[in-house]
Amino acid sequence: MKKIKISNVNTLDTRVDEGRRKSLIGLSALGILGASATLNAHWGMGAVELTSNDTKDSTILIKNAVVFDGYNQMKGNNDVLIKNNKIAKIGQNLDSSNEKNVKVINANGKFLMPGLIDAHWHTMLAAAGLDDYNQPDNGLVVTKAVAEAENTVLRGFTTVRDMAGGVFGMKKAFDDKVIPGPRIFPSGAFVSQTSGHGDMRAINNPPSKFGGVPSVFEQNGDFVLADGIDDVTTAVRWQLKKGASQIKIGGGGGVISKFDPLDSLQYTTAEMKAAVSAASDYGTYVCAHLYYDNGINRAVDAGIMSIEHGQFAKVDTLKKMADKGVWLSTQAFETNKYFPKPDSPKGLALDGAWRKTVENALKVKCNIAFGTDMLFSPFQASGQNYMLYLFSQILGNLDALRLATSTNAKLLELCGERNPYYGSNLGVIKEGAWADLILVDGNPINDFKIIYDYDNRFDVIIKDGAIIKNKLA
Repeated sequence: MKKIKISNVNTLDTRVDEGRRKSLIGLSALGILGASATLNAHWGMGAVELTSNDTKDSTILIKNAVVFDGYNQMKGNNDVLIKNNKIAKIGQNLDSSNEKNVKVINANGKFLMPGLIDAHWHTMLAAAGLDDYNQPDNGLVVTKAVAEAENTVLRGFTTVRDMAGGVFGMKKAFDDKVIPGPRIFPSGAFVSQTSGHGDMRAINNPPSKFGGVPSVFEQNGDFVLADGIDDVTTAVRWQLKKGASQIKIGGGGGVISKFDPLDSLQYTTAEMKAAVSAASDYGTYVCAHLYYDNGINRAVDAGIMSIEHGQFAKVDTLKKMADKGVWLSTQAFETNKYFPKPDSPKGLALDGAWRKTVENALKVKCNIAFGTDMLFSPFQASGQNYMLYLFSQILGNLDALRLATSTNAKLLELCGERNPYYGSNLGVIKEGAWADLILVDGNPINDFKIIYDYDNRFDVIIKDGAIIKNKLA
């Protein structure tokens, strides 16, 4: 798929003239760099002026669609009426004659489904390569992230749970419809120990308290290093202050980090409990990056509710997770057309391991969430839908659709009132739910390959009541 350029902000129904669009690019970058004052209710710089920055008083009627409501395919063909940014009514032969300025989309029997949800995404880190961080500033990283965020929505992913990144300014820009991008459930900076998965400093760069310099990822708000109960508590509270809907910590080794073995244990039980205590005091939960049993069991015992990855979890551990309501948020890491064969022992160890883990999780009825965890490659990011297709090979088509819609939405709801979209539902088509929808040419319950042929098969994409893409216009 040809990448969407950042200048294409007019894919929203709201329009920005060319001169102001150029100003908008600079403003959005400033906001994402952390200058939150530029992303306030009035856009104080005055450089941006949208014809309409919301969907107030807008009405869309989608007629004659085969509706998948997030759980099952509804009987017959149905109409869906959207008012403002929510689904107002579902039924057959809906009358919109009393509505003003209705935009009618005739589905002609095409498949209407909720927007997709990625439970493990990196909005800021998906597209920029590691070399892009060796720049005078992070403008290149931010610009690539903005462009990739639009691509994310055009792949049908209208919501993501962001698992590390300084995305708070970008999230506000998306929510305010300044530029197109998904809904974001932000974790803020990934909380890691020294020599942990989030420690990206050179080997000769000591910790900050010993005179070292923070890595560029720490400077950008993507990672934060914290050791000991007090510093972990502070780091977690810092992310909550910025608006994190959940917290992510490192509990074990990772692939991209150079100095921690994949099977290493990271954070003591006491440190993990400190993170959980600080998050639960705010009414939300903690996720932990982990692959192996020993770390997963430590995390579950500490009260962590979402295990990110978990490819080497054994059946007994998965059963323990199931008994305690802990989620397995895993990814289809394996060699395929989007992922070349790993060139490191760490990567090779993970290649294909997810399949057996998912099969075992299904057997013990452990909660499973679908995520992708794309990093540092726009080409790999474009395989987001393909990874969901791989899940359909194990779960079946219908359950894979449920997984990436209503099931993932249940995981998002663990953050309670820290939910940035609290008050309505995601991942479903029902009256009162947020209006995030995809109109598909073909039925993915019958042929799931349609899902990764998104450029050709996704005819209409609506996010928060705004039409992002409409091939039927």
